[in-house]
Amino acid sequence: MGAAYPLWSRQGIDPRNGGFVETLGQDGTALRDPRRARVQPRQLTAFARAPLLGWRADVTGIVRRGADYLVAHYRREDGLYRTLAGIDGAALDERALLYDQSFVLLGFAAAAAALDARAEFERRALDLRNQIEKQWRGASGGFRSGEVDGDRRESNPHMHLLEACLAWSEIGNDPGWAEWADEIADLAIARFINPASGALGEAFTASWDAAPGLPGRLIEPGHQFEWAWLLLQCQRRNWPALRLIAVGEDAGVRGAVAINALLDDLSVHDPNARLWPQTERLKSALLAATVTGDACYTGIAAEAAASIFLYLDTAIPGLWLDLRLPNGTLVDSPAPASSFYHLVGGIAALDASLGKG
Repeated sequence: MGAAYPLWSRQGIDPRNGGFVETLGQDGTALRDPRRARVQPRQLTAFARAPLLGWRADVTGIVRRGADYLVAHYRREDGLYRTLAGIDGAALDERALLYDQSFVLLGFAAAAAALDARAEFERRALDLRNQIEKQWRGASGGFRSGEVDGDRRESNPHMHLLEACLAWSEIGNDPGWAEWADEIADLAIARFINPASGALGEAFTASWDAAPGLPGRLIEPGHQFEWAWLLLQCQRRNWPALRLIAVGEDAGVRGAVAINALLDDLSVHDPNARLWPQTERLKSALLAATVTGDACYTGIAAEAAASIFLYLDTAIPGLWLDLRLPNGTLVDSPAPASSFYHLVGGIAALDASLGKG
């Protein structure tokens, strides 16, 4: 990360207001793309972890300005966070989505630790958590996906909500964080994971049946690994987590990379491979190796780590390519800021396993 942090601090932060840009071109310059709410707390999380990875520039200044920008341009009057703003901060999509709120909670946890401002950011996080509870709690467990189809339920926003609750459980004072983490972990095992196949679905109805059509059939190997990494952090949930890894490895890894999507019969739906699933494969394998002591996971982690470096072979160090085709070709395209959070998590996990963390 020695090249990524300096580059993204120079080119990936709006000097006028401290907001994080959405993408960098492969020439290292910021593109004028609208800014999704989810990218702002992801970048807060990535920069907050910079000192642990050896980069000790003005991290507190970056995190403070980024947090202020997030609240100023995305927080609505009702306390929820809108999904999209322009580069000038103007609202472009007023809808609030559970996915984005989950990342705001995670970003607040990162900022609380980085700025040593736990009380300040826990107050903000609790205000948001209370709004999620008030507005989106579902009668059959879990939460609505937000201001979209009222019948829609999705596992992915719950996954990042679990991630945020686990982060707050470590640093916060409110016991509700641990309670929500337990609830979401149990929901994943009871509702998201097919007991016959061990695969975790993406989209559901309000009664937790698979959603109609293709959305209800999709299985993402990257999410198999990401959920496994989270469940391994939750007590007494090792078996379903290890089964998620097994499904991801057996059906979702082709040519030593984790592909984008399967169907519910575990046939290939999208054979391309984005960068982020490789980082989640690495994280889950490293943690599984620690939890079980099984050397097979160490081998998986080594293969996943090698695959990540394929995407980092760019003309300008500190950038990445996002998509690999089945023939091994990497598509020349801008580097999405959203991948930084995944890369930081993977590298931090690897450093910790090697005794550097």
